[in-house]
Amino acid sequence: MKLDLGCGNAKKPGFTGVDVAPDCGADIVYDLRTTPWPFADESVDEAWCAHFFEHLAGAQRIAFMEELHRVMKPGAQATIITPYWTSGRAVQDPTHQWPPLLESSYLYFNRDWRERSGMGHYGIRCDFDYRFAFAYVDDWAHKPAEEREFARKHFVNVVGDLHVFLTRR
Repeated sequence: MKLDLGCGNAKKPGFTGVDVAPDCGADIVYDLRTTPWPFADESVDEAWCAHFFEHLAGAQRIAFMEELHRVMKPGAQATIITPYWTSGRAVQDPTHQWPPLLESSYLYFNRDWRERSGMGHYGIRCDFDYRFAFAYVDDWAHKPAEEREFARKHFVNVVGDLHVFLTRR
């Protein structure tokens, strides 16, 4: 099973779309803020979530990741795409929740990092390996990598979206 979580009107081809809106063409109408999700443990081969996660508040983000971990098969990959924290798009939408998302937001969903950082008291149980990619805005997309990296770290509106690739451990 391949799930597009919070698919809206742009369901990824070949995926089962899940969304709270009944008129968006989702295959399953369900509020992903409600747990447990209607999927069996370790039943999902791949998950896709584009421009939904930033709409969740902090505690909802943790619950979402716990459920994602529960339903994914070991070794399965999830892709989460959100506006990057230094993009104006991260804060312009009044339905986006605080804080905006950056790479280190996802560290909390890795058990080894939590243990090394003394964050075990957070009560988060999910365990994902992670890697990141950046979708640079047009003005920066074709510049040399070193110049892009400097700009990403020092300027705003250089990266539009953060792509996070999670693998269930």
